[in-house]
Amino acid sequence: MSGEAIEHVRRLFGTDGIRGDADSLLTDELVESLAAAAVSALGGDHPSIAILRDTRASGPRIERALARGAAAAGADVKLAGVLPTPAAPVLIEHFGFDLVAVVSASHNPFSDNGIKFFGSAGLKLTDESEAAIERLIESGDLPSDGEGSITELLHAEDDYLRALRSRFDGLDLSGMRIALDTANGATYRVAPRVMRELGADVEVLFDDPDGTNINAGCGSTHMEAIADLVGSGAFDVGFAFDGDGDRMLAVDGDGRVVDGDELIALAAVHLREAGRLPGDGVVVTVMTNYGFHRAMEEAGLNVVVTPVGDRYVLEALIENDWALGGEQSGHVIDRGFVPSGDGIASALLTLEVLKASGRSLNEIIPMQKLPQRLVNVRVADRDAIDGAAAVWAAVEAEEHALEGRGRVLVRSSGTEPLIRVMAEAPSVDEAEAVCARLVAVIERELG
Repeated sequence: MSGEAIEHVRRLFGTDGIRGDADSLLTDELVESLAAAAVSALGGDHPSIAILRDTRASGPRIERALARGAAAAGADVKLAGVLPTPAAPVLIEHFGFDLVAVVSASHNPFSDNGIKFFGSAGLKLTDESEAAIERLIESGDLPSDGEGSITELLHAEDDYLRALRSRFDGLDLSGMRIALDTANGATYRVAPRVMRELGADVEVLFDDPDGTNINAGCGSTHMEAIADLVGSGAFDVGFAFDGDGDRMLAVDGDGRVVDGDELIALAAVHLREAGRLPGDGVVVTVMTNYGFHRAMEEAGLNVVVTPVGDRYVLEALIENDWALGGEQSGHVIDRGFVPSGDGIASALLTLEVLKASGRSLNEIIPMQKLPQRLVNVRVADRDAIDGAAAVWAAVEAEEHALEGRGRVLVRSSGTEPLIRVMAEAPSVDEAEAVCARLVAVIERELG
């Protein structure tokens, strides 16, 4: 893609659709134009489009504006209501939609919202497609007198639930006590429903959305409440989702948080043993703990590393024709189900491993995490690090000292004037010392 096109994408679309303040950014005028442009970019007469959303107060307004803009451009629009983001590819496969729009800002506070599109193959739109949509919006040459329709998509939750049940056919959760934190978000109905239908005894925290409490002190970014509950000893395992349900973190029976690195390692070993891990490979990001790499090497599994972002993970999975990948934050992609992070499916995959092993989660994690220290250093110009020879010389020296025992990672933030410094080492003290030395160099050279 040309540099001009890349700059064009950055004006509106980010790495995961459009996201920002619901009132100041996602005005009705912009949202209607966005929908009309997306329909125009699809081409053809009466394309079929579905819209789903999370539980934010601004969601219904944005949903209506999307529907108006798409129908005015000639699309037949189906409103699917509140559903997790990963339901989008499920609905595309089931109904053959040309496009699905998801109204959500994921783990952001309720005052934010966002829009991301999934195309007919069940994948998020490419940078090129998003750039084409932006050019249409800026041109102002958008259809507005089409004869589309707007109707509800009945029983969409049942369709998503049916797909989950089909993927995990034969999974019997009878006798299991499971705690869930649904973040007052998009999973608040379907997550407990599927696990209860599979036989589990389920207790749910934060399942009473009021439009303003999504992610508020709860969900996968605030694990304290579910860790305390499961740590009380009354539950076998706990799972916490983010607001739109595309990621999940777990809690073992001792109340310890189990992150995405550990869940991916567990799934990789399990799927390989079951003959369901294509290429005996897994994709992770540069933030993945060094202990994961050591565990995969010991297990004889291949690993590909990408930049941070589930989009890059998915691209590498498709390129290698592999199935499993994800991020430390809890995005876990299993292309054996859908080509997207799915928190509920990830939880069910973890439960599948637990049932197959007959042991508890804290007994079967196949990796030992190295202590990790992460520091954000505020600088005048984050791009100046590219030419900071003294910084990279210091990084190289620390990497050499940690070779075979740990690692360092220094990178600029994509959105803030920050340099992120991460160190992993056999002990907390050593990780902190490595970070402190690197931070001192960065502050001296770039501060």
